Amino acid sequence: MPPYDVLCIGNAIVDIIAHCDEAFLEANGIVKGAMNLIDAKRAYLLRSRMGPAIEASGGSAGNTAAAVASFGGRAAFFGKVSSDPLGEIYTHDIQAQGVAFDTKPLEGELPTARSLIFLTPDGERSMNTYLGSCVELGPEDVAADKASGAKVIYFEGYLWDTTRAKQAIRQTAMLAHAAGRKVSMTLSDSFCVERHRDEFLQLIQSGTVDIVFANSHEIKSLYRTTSFEEALAAIRRDGKIAAVTRSEKGSVIVCSNETVIIKATDIKELVDTTGAGDAYAAGFLYGYATGRNLKDCGDLGSLAAGLVIQQIGPRSWKNLRHEAEQSGLL
Repeated sequence: MPPYDVLCIGNAIVDIIAHCDEAFLEANGIVKGAMNLIDAKRAYLLRSRMGPAIEASGGSAGNTAAAVASFGGRAAFFGKVSSDPLGEIYTHDIQAQGVAFDTKPLEGELPTARSLIFLTPDGERSMNTYLGSCVELGPEDVAADKASGAKVIYFEGYLWDTTRAKQAIRQTAMLAHAAGRKVSMTLSDSFCVERHRDEFLQLIQSGTVDIVFANSHEIKSLYRTTSFEEALAAIRRDGKIAAVTRSEKGSVIVCSNETVIIKATDIKELVDTTGAGDAYAAGFLYGYATGRNLKDCGDLGSLAAGLVIQQIGPRSWKNLRHEAEQSGLL
């Protein structure tokens, strides 16, 4: 049996989360609902203007790894932190959640990455991310035993912003496919798609990526269309499996001639959408790695996403395996 169900690769980021109003975003030039890359100077400036904040280990793929472990899956993670207090916080948190994480920390001037996340009253999150030590993730950080020993590899599109990270992903994908494993990715956000559209399409069309995760905005951006139906038809043509989330409309999974409609989980209150897509991917991938059909995979993803948006922070406070068992999904 492979030693891991899912290996996640991504930016190891500590989230710093605070509430604000729409006027704050406008006054500080923050693009609502997007992930904005910033430098160290702006990171310190925005932090000085934040109200009371919560610090939590985050990063898209790291959130997914933690959620896979919460489902009871065997998860591993590649990501780069620095030898500083935030790096120690990140490492402790992800290991405490049951994720195998032993990427060598960076020794040097670049600090551990942080994302300043501003939550508006509608639950939308606007992320301002300083990548710090994340940019040093490279091929030397790829542990071959994990790359070839996980049933599914999952990486975040955000990594395409650095050349060395791209090299690490291509190396991991090669090792994974040589061992008969699957490779998956998330498009991350529409602005990320705009930056890397041609390369993302090449990854999908070439078969380097077997499973694609996206939301409706990202998939339409990928195919430069305002029609969700056109974008869905295009990803069906180009890819093997695609799972596309649609907020309160649930999600759609397409695979060859198969289309699976997944309902959104009923919630009591929308609090914070941070990590919703990461949680969905975790549920889907846990289901996929354990041999479940696409409908069950989607339902597990929907459950996880529905739980995480009812709380502050990107990682569910509840045990996902217990919640899935209570819901009759496991």
